[in-house]
Amino acid sequence: MAPLAFAPRLVRCIPQRTNRPPKPNPSVIMSDIVPVRRALISVSDKSGLVAFAQSLVARGVEILSTGGSAKALRDANIPVKEVAEHTGFPEILDGRVKTLVPQIHGGILGRRDNPEHLAQMVAHHIAPIDLVAVNLYPFEAAVAKGAPDAECVENIDIGGPALIRAAAKNHDFVTILTEPEQYDAVLAEFGAHGGTTMALRRRLAGEAYARTAAYDAAIAAWFAEQRQEAFPHRLTIAGTLRQTLRYGENPHQDAGFYVNGTRLGVATARQVRGKELSYNNLADTDAAFECVAEFDAPTVAIVKHANPCGVACAASLAEAWDLAFRCDPISPFGGIVAVNRILDVAAAEKIAKILTEVIVAPDATEAAIAAVARRRNLRLLLTGGMPDPTSPGWTFRGLSGGFLAQTRDTGRIAAADLKVVTRRAPTDAELADLLFAFAVCKHVKSNAIVYAKDGATVGIGSGQPNRVDSARIAAWKSEEAAKAAGLPGRLTEGSVVASDAFFPFADGLEAAASAGATAVIQPGGSIRDAEVIAAADAAGLAMVFTGMRHFRH
Repeated sequence: MAPLAFAPRLVRCIPQRTNRPPKPNPSVIMSDIVPVRRALISVSDKSGLVAFAQSLVARGVEILSTGGSAKALRDANIPVKEVAEHTGFPEILDGRVKTLVPQIHGGILGRRDNPEHLAQMVAHHIAPIDLVAVNLYPFEAAVAKGAPDAECVENIDIGGPALIRAAAKNHDFVTILTEPEQYDAVLAEFGAHGGTTMALRRRLAGEAYARTAAYDAAIAAWFAEQRQEAFPHRLTIAGTLRQTLRYGENPHQDAGFYVNGTRLGVATARQVRGKELSYNNLADTDAAFECVAEFDAPTVAIVKHANPCGVACAASLAEAWDLAFRCDPISPFGGIVAVNRILDVAAAEKIAKILTEVIVAPDATEAAIAAVARRRNLRLLLTGGMPDPTSPGWTFRGLSGGFLAQTRDTGRIAAADLKVVTRRAPTDAELADLLFAFAVCKHVKSNAIVYAKDGATVGIGSGQPNRVDSARIAAWKSEEAAKAAGLPGRLTEGSVVASDAFFPFADGLEAAASAGATAVIQPGGSIRDAEVIAAADAAGLAMVFTGMRHFRH
């Protein structure tokens, strides 16, 4: 190859000032516009590839490519030059080394405004590459499907991240594309300016580094899991922006919704109808859906400000709704409703009668969707399935200068796990309600007290600084709910009660007994357990210990 073969092209790639730009945007500085004459394309996701490449070729762009990408382009009758032909160096080591050569990285990294760089590129027969379109081997997908270790390792991309980082570093002259969704923005700038603007190249460079960071985070997490290292020395968290929200918890706060996994729930939800979701909507929807996922029978959970205000299991969703709503007929207005079955029209019509912000379900019938549609602002989210409450994961909370990380609360209690500590054991009916109440308690803010009867909550006390107040508030709310339903006394008469943590004194248990509870479930473990057990025996209560606490702050 002649030493000066690429010299004219190198010179022409230097951004030129001109007084005759093609209908420029007044905000665009023409010296920032870089034409594209050679592109390197190597993508695992071939969505939109053919149409994009056809547009490049139509503009006179030479395309370099590798492997499957080159084949896809040739099959579409698009002119393409193999990288091995361009570099004179073959792919080696079963394709592990394809683009890690100076002819590629020099063509990407060489600064077009640096005479020494230009001279060295000419001397070493290095042609400039003005656009790089690369997406990475599907490592995350391999891990998600449970691929063997060897397959996961082979899906760790080396050349791809190197190309991306090189092109992003030299964004003054090179356009980097890491996702098919970015193609249209580049083509639009070609049409408007004959090249890409600095503003676009800088944005794409930032997105490129975010992509490689997320990729490396996934690899690091996989290695930590292989080592069974619960808390690695460096913990990296990555997510993809799903939606920019109108604001955060309050209008003066900004917020965004990021997804970082495939666990069924709000991250996989399809919004069928309704206005845009808010930060608080999404947080409450997640809380409600995680709650109903605990139960096998048809279940409805109503959540307000991240706390359940009514949960019930029944033979149908419509019946469960009636029981859940009865628990607290005031708080559900403006709340979130979650169901763990396909939403049917009978339940949808009942729910839609009150002011509800969101209904979330694994799916819905067409009749149910139509019933929801009659409420103009009511959102309906369909997730495609129910989350597994025992699946592992992480929860995070920001602190000043850092954050806390913990594993998800996947703890569950069965009848065999319980220890009867009172003279009287619970009846079968009480036992079923105790297990139901404790499962709900897991989703109520501490200090949590939950009264339940016949598979439905009849009083919930949450978020109080002491357990006695939670017990009293729950009993008071049950009395108000009974009045609203035209019933005498309190709904808690003859109920069971669950506490998310131990009773530190007997007064909390005595308050529950006064409310009409007949059986108690709590973790146990207080230094005053004997005093609390004695108080239960004196009141004729049955009490069981779980040995598991469910604080939720």
